[in-house]
Amino acid sequence: MTEEKAKVRSLGLLYGVSAYTLWGLFPIYWPLLKPANPLEIVSHRAVWTLVFCFIILALTKTLKSTLSLLKRPKIVAGLFLGSILISINWIIYIYAANNEHVVEASLGYYINPIVVIATGVIVLKEKMRPLQWTAVGIATLGVAVLTIDYGRLPWIALGLALSWGSYGLVKKQLGLGALEGLSIETLLSSGFYLAYLIWLGNSGDGHFTYSLTLTLLLIGGGAVTAIPLLLFNGSTNRLPLTLIGLLQYITPTIQFCIGVWYFHEDMPTARWVGFLIIWVALMSLAIDLVKSSRSVDNSIAK
Repeated sequence: MTEEKAKVRSLGLLYGVSAYTLWGLFPIYWPLLKPANPLEIVSHRAVWTLVFCFIILALTKTLKSTLSLLKRPKIVAGLFLGSILISINWIIYIYAANNEHVVEASLGYYINPIVVIATGVIVLKEKMRPLQWTAVGIATLGVAVLTIDYGRLPWIALGLALSWGSYGLVKKQLGLGALEGLSIETLLSSGFYLAYLIWLGNSGDGHFTYSLTLTLLLIGGGAVTAIPLLLFNGSTNRLPLTLIGLLQYITPTIQFCIGVWYFHEDMPTARWVGFLIIWVALMSLAIDLVKSSRSVDNSIAK
């Protein structure tokens, strides 16, 4: 590896670790926005994310080209669906973070790779490798154990995994840049969110001017949403997908640690067992990811 390539890889690694670390710290940020309810927080998050994205697009002189995407019906339809899926994801996640379900939220992002693989098989007719089948089987057992422990399906985890996995599938098929896609998504949904915020304010139930601190935190939700995405985008342009695939486990690991040791959420023995089973499944996926990457590299070398 040349010195220049090493620098590019190091910068990509810095961007990737920073993005996944910031995403992992989200459970600490959203409770600061109480007493605003999850829908109000998501509404502010969407509106201020749009403002932040438009500022970045204007500074990088890509605003006009991004808005031109609105002239393509197929792109608009896909991004409208994406806006619905990401809204569902945000609402569930903020509800979880603000109601002591951070550990279950981390489970959602742990099992997300499993959902992505299953989606690929069902929707894209992809073939699974033996280790992937093993990982899916083990993860299913882990979810079953956790279902018994919770006394219900871990709907928060499943909702997060399914919404994020479906969102990823939609974005993959569209093939747009992260910032451009997020900008149009929030633009398409901001009308509803802005109307809700205006209604909330007129009824006296809004919290935008509740206090200076809360107002600034609500506005900051836009930057908090967009900055990790920009860092992630920078990492994907500099790192192999194998490394990106391994880095993604940083986020749920930080979330899990925050839930257990910062918020002191209940973790009975059965829950630990369920998570251990999930972690074994993820280790299988990681091994498969590394092996498949080596196979591709070898075939290219030949």
